[in-house]
Amino acid sequence: MADTYQSSHAGVRKSFFLIKEGVSSDWKDLAFHLGFGRADIDNIAGRNRDDKSRCMDLLEEWLKRNGERATIEALVDALSEANLQSTVDRLRKTTISALDTSQSDTQRKRKKEGGGQSEQRLQIKRKILFGVLQEAVKGFYEMKLTKFKPLIWNDNFTLTLGDIFTELQLIGTRQKTIVEQGSALHSLDDLFNQNFRGLSTPPRCILIEGEAGGGKTTFLSKEALDAISQKTELGRRHDIVLLIRLREVREGETIEEIVWDQCVPETTEDVDVQSIRAILKRNESRVLFLLDGYDELRPETKAARQAIPKLLSGKMYPKSTIVITSRPTAGVQQFIQPDCHVRIMGFSPEHMEKYVQQYFNITENPGLAKGLITILTEKQPVVDLIHTPIFLMLVCLLWEEDPNMVSHGTMTGVYSDLLTCLGRKHCKREGVDMPADGLPGDIAASLLQFGKFALEALLRNETLLDIEALTPADLDWELPLKLGVVSLEVSASKLHPRRQLNFSHRTMQEFLAGRYVAHHVLAVMNQNIVELLQLTSIYKALQLSNVLQFTCGCDSRAAQSVLEELISLSSREFVNLQPEHLDKPGWLLPVPVSGRMWACAETYRQFVLLCLDIITERQEPAVLNAVSRALPFLVLFQFNNRKRQAAFKYYLENIQSLELPARMILRPAHINKPFVQYLEELFTSPIPGLRLDLRTGFEPFMSPDQTSRLISVLKNVPALRALDMSSSNLTPSSLQPLVRGFRHISLLEELDLSCNTLGDDGIRVLQFGLSSIPHLAVLRLSSVGMTAVGMLFMAPYMRRLTRLTELDVSGNGIGDIGLEILTTFLLTAMQVLTVRNTGISPAGIRALVPALAKLNGLIKLNVSDNAIGDDGLECLVNILHLLPAMRVLVLREIRISDKGISALVKALPHLVELQVLDVGLNYIGDSGIVSLVQTLGQSHSLKTEQNPPGDKSLPTVPRYNTNLRELHMGHNTGVTGAGLGRVARHIHALPALTKLDMSGFQLSHAYLRDTAAMDLAGALPKLPVLEWLMLGNICMDRAGFQAVVQATEEHTTLVKLKYDRSGLPPGADTGSRYLDLRSARRSQIRTRSIFRQMRIYML
Repeated sequence: MADTYQSSHAGVRKSFFLIKEGVSSDWKDLAFHLGFGRADIDNIAGRNRDDKSRCMDLLEEWLKRNGERATIEALVDALSEANLQSTVDRLRKTTISALDTSQSDTQRKRKKEGGGQSEQRLQIKRKILFGVLQEAVKGFYEMKLTKFKPLIWNDNFTLTLGDIFTELQLIGTRQKTIVEQGSALHSLDDLFNQNFRGLSTPPRCILIEGEAGGGKTTFLSKEALDAISQKTELGRRHDIVLLIRLREVREGETIEEIVWDQCVPETTEDVDVQSIRAILKRNESRVLFLLDGYDELRPETKAARQAIPKLLSGKMYPKSTIVITSRPTAGVQQFIQPDCHVRIMGFSPEHMEKYVQQYFNITENPGLAKGLITILTEKQPVVDLIHTPIFLMLVCLLWEEDPNMVSHGTMTGVYSDLLTCLGRKHCKREGVDMPADGLPGDIAASLLQFGKFALEALLRNETLLDIEALTPADLDWELPLKLGVVSLEVSASKLHPRRQLNFSHRTMQEFLAGRYVAHHVLAVMNQNIVELLQLTSIYKALQLSNVLQFTCGCDSRAAQSVLEELISLSSREFVNLQPEHLDKPGWLLPVPVSGRMWACAETYRQFVLLCLDIITERQEPAVLNAVSRALPFLVLFQFNNRKRQAAFKYYLENIQSLELPARMILRPAHINKPFVQYLEELFTSPIPGLRLDLRTGFEPFMSPDQTSRLISVLKNVPALRALDMSSSNLTPSSLQPLVRGFRHISLLEELDLSCNTLGDDGIRVLQFGLSSIPHLAVLRLSSVGMTAVGMLFMAPYMRRLTRLTELDVSGNGIGDIGLEILTTFLLTAMQVLTVRNTGISPAGIRALVPALAKLNGLIKLNVSDNAIGDDGLECLVNILHLLPAMRVLVLREIRISDKGISALVKALPHLVELQVLDVGLNYIGDSGIVSLVQTLGQSHSLKTEQNPPGDKSLPTVPRYNTNLRELHMGHNTGVTGAGLGRVARHIHALPALTKLDMSGFQLSHAYLRDTAAMDLAGALPKLPVLEWLMLGNICMDRAGFQAVVQATEEHTTLVKLKYDRSGLPPGADTGSRYLDLRSARRSQIRTRSIFRQMRIYML
């Protein structure tokens, strides 16, 4: 027998060298799957110098421990489970076949006879272990999660997770399911309803996002309890439910070790890490992972080779289902694109009444419930406190103590009173005298010191405080616990047990931190608040927005200190921001701006909200003055928060005594009252000099009475700069009062009436009001149902608008006749002309060209979606040399071919300022596209003899067209994969590109060979500011696709790679956070109706 073992070991040892060479740095993964624990792995690592030596030591140790069980088959299983497939393949070729042929007849016979009985025993053992694990997890959750006592001083008040209700909302994902964004969910069960979510297969990964303190952890705990009891669809679909607190995960831990650590009682027999691995592997598709708090995962455990990233990316247990919670922007998409994306809306207001009644019934004061319920539905600062049941309980406690404390107008006031109330109850229980005002000195001092620890935890992005880490040792951490400010918890980990203090709500932690900051600023002379709060950017200020609000609410001088720093940050970070960037997305501006500038604009909009929140907490002239200095422009889109509505009204009522903002941009949306009524309440008195841009929003119907009332309001804003009434359901009759009121807003510079069913009758009404607004510079009349007759009505009055620089008449059937009328009033000041989809032909272009030739300041021309063809384009390019300021040229869907492109490329050297060129959705072929890219990318020595006869506008020195930011050439019928491959070799010569569309034609996907894909991947690093790359309707092989995706991942600015699912190669890794996969679009019948144009405009 010994000889047999020795012979068998000799055969196994022959494979060690091959395994050592193939595995190397992955030896720890192999060690785990061979059954080695953490201590064994650390021991092997410590006694060897390199990974290959460690791997060989590991294999020898495994051989010694396992005796006859140490077989090649066992090694292959472990290598497979460790995802080391290439080593498995080599091992099978060189070793296993040889061992099979040399196996003795006696061994084969013994194996055959005992195989049946062994297999039967093995199956029984597996079922027993599975049941043990299942019952152990269920009992563990029922014991740990079912009930808790939130009030340390009241043992009679007990909550169950069944008392907790959470509102969910489905939000859009990059997978673009057919469910509408913002749809409410009754529960996660809705996500398994195919008709609801629009997915053909059940989701593998569900991402649940919510702000800190919004109830994500509680929600997931309740999901775990419901699932193990099979009350939900998640529970019925899965046999094993594993709730993992990600903040407890440590570097190097495996999934199986994490499960044993957090999900299995320590007293459970026969269940260890190895048995857990075997059970999960055999039941993979029936395993549900509930991962709580990705944002709390330690940085070192987010590396690609760590357990949680491998689980998310599908490298481990790819058939299991994952539900993961996180704060927004925590980066989950780095490893997985969720199939469904859900937002936690917090404690559902619909259940608030039931909860309040439950509290006062338990405390035997049922009569108090009704008054508090009324307050909670009306008072905004208090409404903000009811997002979680625990904090609503504290509000009930405050109401029970003194109803006047709950009616404060500020968050700081409510929290201060809550702290006083908790202190008073504590003193009463302890028999200590309570001062008439404020807290006893020792309690106040202790809470200030505790606020320091609360702040430090916030700066580490933590909401739990480890008791052992609290220093100094004499800190009375039990006092906040007795007060009810925090609760005591024991960590979910058995391997790393810790006692932790958990705040009743994150805002309580932020309040204590802000209270500490305010006190410290006053107590310490010349205290640098930047160092105290690590306030190094506006982004950091937004992260600490609640702390800053509470700091300002606690003390006026602290508020001044905070605002001075915000003024400094604002002046540095928003120096290049213009008002135009704040109103519309970058791609809708006359000259598109980069995604970075659009992100900067969004940051500014959030900064405005922070400033309004600070005004809410401290309405003082000094604070208002500081806010006005921090905000050169005031832009406000969100009106669904009553606190901010009140703060904005205070701002308007008092700003006249200070310096008005250079521009105010209002787009009231989601207001809880009719739009015109809200404006009447807002602008109650004249505000001379206020340069206001006002958008009415998507009104269901704008009647003549409403437009009359609107004009009455606008009389109080005589310096109105822009009025956007697009998509407001205006009719000719409701337009009349507006036009008559133009004389009250004679300084108007921009007017947008797009996407209203005005028709020629409405244009006839409009014409008479144009003379009342002589300063008009921008007029947008897109998709209003105008024809050539309407153009004829407008012409005499348009000639008087001498300052007009932008005109948009797209989406109207004016035809060639209407375009010819338009040419009669095109003034030389015109900079932007949009005639998209107006039904013009080559004849119309020939009529337009002479007028265009005089517009030497034209920066944007859009003639897309018109059948002008090659002849029309050739006519247009003949005068392009007269338009040297041209920056945006849109020639999309105008039915041009290579012939038209040949004419265009000859004119391109004259457009030295060109930044955007769009030739997509045409009939261009490979030669045309390649010629276009080559011309754009090369330098041109333009001599005067190259100029058209009589023209000497071109310089003789070399000029380079390195300004091009966007190139759209996708969806051309004649472009093939070969042509795109040639483009890939030349595109590096356009280093300023931010957007590039190389999509193929929809009906015949372009096949991009590996060599071409590699060329494209190699070009991406040479496009250093590229942000979007669109590769729709393209097919690639796996190697080429992965090369492009890898180049995208490594790019420093690229944020989106668009690709069609139908073009994915088999086995492709689609886990890239930048990959935007689209489903193939169905062919649609094109329509010229106004409704289609309205939708295009709104999008």
